[in-house]
Amino acid sequence: MAVTGTAGSGQVFGLDTLVRLKREQATAGATGRLPLPAGMTAPLGCDAVAIPARFGPLIVPRLPRVGCVYADEAHWWWIVPSDSDYALPWPSPAHYAPGAPIPEAARLLNRPDGTVPYTPPIPLYLTLCRVTGTTPDWSRPISV
Repeated sequence: MAVTGTAGSGQVFGLDTLVRLKREQATAGATGRLPLPAGMTAPLGCDAVAIPARFGPLIVPRLPRVGCVYADEAHWWWIVPSDSDYALPWPSPAHYAPGAPIPEAARLLNRPDGTVPYTPPIPLYLTLCRVTGTTPDWSRPISV
């Protein structure tokens, strides 16, 4: 699917471009943008998955790699690459936050070795499903 740009311009936008532009528009006014630790880069952009704090200690030991995790009293914010929710609805009670607009009160709880801040999103998703008793979206029966 493609959408033509401004009238007469002949420019065509693909679905990926339209999704990216919509996300940039939605997060343009966000405050509390993610401050990455010194020396870290985010070549894939940053989004965050907010999880109630009570689940954090249950998730950490089950992951192959834990990236940057920020925490406030109520939530743990896991940094994932941008668009990690593409075709993947995160289970409740998680909240997916494009652009990683975390609260200013959140503090850095975990800083991984290396220069990238990401927790791999698929293991995080599967672990979150396991600790919340949620069936992964792709495992649910199709209703006709």
